[in-house]
Amino acid sequence: MSAARGLVLAAVSGLVLATALGVIYAKHQSRKLFVELRSLEQGRDLLQIEWGQLQLEQATWATHGRVESIARERLRMRIPAPESVVIVRQ
Repeated sequence: MSAARGLVLAAVSGLVLATALGVIYAKHQSRKLFVELRSLEQGRDLLQIEWGQLQLEQATWATHGRVESIARERLRMRIPAPESVVIVRQ
């Protein structure tokens, strides 16, 4: 019986050790993935900030006053006289 007990004890000890190593490995992987997740979230946040800035810049460049000013200066466009305006109705 003593040899059988020793064998069982050795097997249980081996299983406990293997389980402990599995837990350590899983925890390590979990931490590694968590760090990667935080890094990706930070990158996402920076891209969202940049997107907001680009939208603001686009809105600034596309204001009615700016478009009208460029049309007048660069394209020499003018508002037509009221008598030259033709309204087309269907």
